[in-house]
Amino acid sequence: MKVLILGAGAGGGFPQWNCHCDNCRGVRDGSIKASPRTQSSIAVSANGTDWVLINASPDLRHQINHTHELWPADKSQQRGTSIRSIILTDSQIDHTTGLLTLREGLPLPVYCTDVVYEDLTTAFPLFPMLKHWHGGLQRHAIDTDYNQSFTPEGIEGLSFNPVVLESNAPPYSSYRDKVVPGNNIGLQITDTASGKSLFYAPGCVQASPLVESMLEQASCVLFDGTLWLDDEMIQKGFSNRLGTQMGHMPVNGPDGTVALLNRYPIDRKILIHINNTNPVLNEDSSAHQYLLDNNIELAYDGMKISL
Repeated sequence: MKVLILGAGAGGGFPQWNCHCDNCRGVRDGSIKASPRTQSSIAVSANGTDWVLINASPDLRHQINHTHELWPADKSQQRGTSIRSIILTDSQIDHTTGLLTLREGLPLPVYCTDVVYEDLTTAFPLFPMLKHWHGGLQRHAIDTDYNQSFTPEGIEGLSFNPVVLESNAPPYSSYRDKVVPGNNIGLQITDTASGKSLFYAPGCVQASPLVESMLEQASCVLFDGTLWLDDEMIQKGFSNRLGTQMGHMPVNGPDGTVALLNRYPIDRKILIHINNTNPVLNEDSSAHQYLLDNNIELAYDGMKISL
């Protein structure tokens, strides 16, 4: 299995366009050691030729143009793509807006749960809008039952199992603060040849028994690393809500991501969906060193993983 990290940042990316926090200001003027990150999206393949896009970042055009694996392979065709299918793990703006960028390349199969599809046909009607381009998005349903595995069109050699996550729905959604199963899912992605699995969970506030089982089985984990502290956004004056209220487990602390991941013998533990305010982005910070001391990696744009 091959995994491409197209974007490792949370909503707004890093630096965020209107933010003057220490991190954003520091990466702009070069006063801190940090790398910019676009908004979260990954691509996965069994053969290195046919790719499934998982979440469609607003920065998708930039990401594709900087990832030669996703360029058209058949030079005899006027247009083409190596992206065979798309999976959406939620209906967040930073995971779905990139679908608009793909309008010239439609139709494309898109896999999502019923409640995500509901959001994207009503409050944020991407599916109805894109019907006007080459037939639009071809929707395929993802069940909320973990045992209902699926393989997206054109992606042979990989099996996907949905993992219901405890998180929150987008602010625009009718499910905001009253989440139902399917608003957010993780994915257990298994290479059917090797049996090795990747667990991808970019938004998770609490580890259910099923999530714990995924962590126990995984060879590699890409897990929610949005905020360092639960009250980080409040402390910095950017919000009046805790990270857990927004649907994200803090990285630090006895109930945080690092403590959770350290309970399992995972070969590679990688944080993704990093908010611009998170001090781990500063590679000279004690927070970043804390990750290194715990053998936890920080995802970055262009990162390549092979299982």
